[in-house]
Amino acid sequence: MNRLLADRRSFVAAAASLLAATGSRPAFSQGKPEKAKVAIAVASRAALESLPLAIADRLGYFTAEGLEVEIHDLGGAARALQAVLDGTDDVVGGAFEQTIHLQSMNQFFLAFVLLGRAPQVAVGVCTKTMSTYKTVADLRGRRIGVAMAGSSASTVARGVLTRGGVMPQDVNFVDLASVGSAMAAVRSGQLDAISCTEPLMTMLEHRADVRIIADTRSLSGAQELFGGPMPSACLYAPGDYVQKNPRTVQALANAVVHALKWLQTAGPSDLIKEVPEAYLFGDRSLYLASFNKVREAIAVDGLITDEGAKTALRAMGRLDPSVKVDKIDLARTFTNEFSRKAKDKFRA
Repeated sequence: MNRLLADRRSFVAAAASLLAATGSRPAFSQGKPEKAKVAIAVASRAALESLPLAIADRLGYFTAEGLEVEIHDLGGAARALQAVLDGTDDVVGGAFEQTIHLQSMNQFFLAFVLLGRAPQVAVGVCTKTMSTYKTVADLRGRRIGVAMAGSSASTVARGVLTRGGVMPQDVNFVDLASVGSAMAAVRSGQLDAISCTEPLMTMLEHRADVRIIADTRSLSGAQELFGGPMPSACLYAPGDYVQKNPRTVQALANAVVHALKWLQTAGPSDLIKEVPEAYLFGDRSLYLASFNKVREAIAVDGLITDEGAKTALRAMGRLDPSVKVDKIDLARTFTNEFSRKAKDKFRA
């Protein structure tokens, strides 16, 4: 009896130690999702940074995990985030650095699966209005189009400016509501430069409408600009949502990691078959060229590295005066618990 009591006490002590080590982290048990329906808000469904979501949807991976997912195109990063803040949608598909910005305002969101391990953004000067461009200093006082405040495109644009000795407040940022409006603004001479994701930048580059001056569509390009690996698109949600719905979040992570694994070996014909026709913008070859430029930047297993999170924090500290680096708890901006389980499940 004394031995049984001792064993029981050892078990309880071990359980208490585990709970203390994990703190307020949710229990990641398998089973039926708490919420069968999930709304994901994104800046653009057609952007390649959202491609893993489109693939998970088209191939039935969300359904296989017991979820009915709606992906809402809000036409901008700020609008996507606001939809979740307002309670209209459940989860944001957006830039990882936003979790840092939100924490600086005492709002705690948790990123739980990575879609892109680099921003997949290029910055180009418009050949129509900047034919004599030589250095970043030439952009002072100019109009720079970005894919909405709070997006990776905004972060990259600010990073390029500050590295070139130009303060962000010394240029005029123009919010771009859609691919169509962005292309029209470039071609009509309403912009002097543009910072945006794919496939728009490849389209503009192919037609000689822009000259690329900075490129984070590759891992090396992101490393050069930010001084380290820079995580980008991810799924993130309010900490309370993750805590209360761990099986739902696990199901989302499973579907996304499954899609990431599919993308690692997908060929051109596979991609064209599964990507919705509307996302191709009428030019399959250009879309495939765009995909090839960002392919290595697409996440492999959904995991966010500690080094990447630190790079994002340093960048936000430099680029956003409201972010006080010493006040940010990175451990409360992301978790790899869900992605790690998904990685093991699909051997990603």
